[in-house]
Amino acid sequence: MTTAALPLESETINVLRNRRSIRKYALTPLSDAHVDAILSAALRAPTSSNLHAYSVIVIRDAETKSKLAVPCGNQKHIVDCPVFIAFCADLTRIESALERNGHNIGNNNLELGLVASIDASLVGMAAYVAAESLGIQGVMIGAMRNKPEDIANIIGLPERVYAVFGLCLGYPAETPKQKPRMPVTGIVHHERYDADAALAAIDPYDAELKSHYDSVGKESHPNSWTHEVDAKFSPRPRDGLRAALKARGFNFA
Repeated sequence: MTTAALPLESETINVLRNRRSIRKYALTPLSDAHVDAILSAALRAPTSSNLHAYSVIVIRDAETKSKLAVPCGNQKHIVDCPVFIAFCADLTRIESALERNGHNIGNNNLELGLVASIDASLVGMAAYVAAESLGIQGVMIGAMRNKPEDIANIIGLPERVYAVFGLCLGYPAETPKQKPRMPVTGIVHHERYDADAALAAIDPYDAELKSHYDSVGKESHPNSWTHEVDAKFSPRPRDGLRAALKARGFNFA
């Protein structure tokens, strides 16, 4: 989908359309007022059944960020960003609500874990958009799920709380070229799912992503996207994640 194909514009649409991941940050600090504004807006994100099954941890301390970077694959931008935010699925308040009414959360199922994880994700994306609207940019860190117990120990998460992902935030020191997205014809369906269209988007996206990587001097495979997906996900990723989250009180079963 190109800009020319989108006759309707708004400030929010343009913020999202121009979004890109930022991993290098200027030395300009982020004020508490900016972070408070971002999060106060983000907390208006939808929450299933008004559960508020999330918590947000704002981290500025350099030592804490350095510790967090290690289980996240030593990603330097976690250390360098002015503010790092952990978005957590949190069942503690739900557990308290059930106990006050004579029940317990011990046999919670897949749905409750999904609700908490989705709630945290909605708040995180809302924070991302709110930050971008202020000229503050960043990158989301899914590697917070590499070692949930290590992350929990570093930032003091109790049982029934785990970090779904993190968000580096700061003023950008550079603006990288925007990575292309898969053709909209393979993503957006009308009335019914079109399996042929979904799969037909793969080959042109392989070629477009290869061209993008060539343009920024990054080595890639000719079948760029399919090769990357296979390399990352043909092995079982984060194979111990289910057991680690179950130990933290999330029964994804």
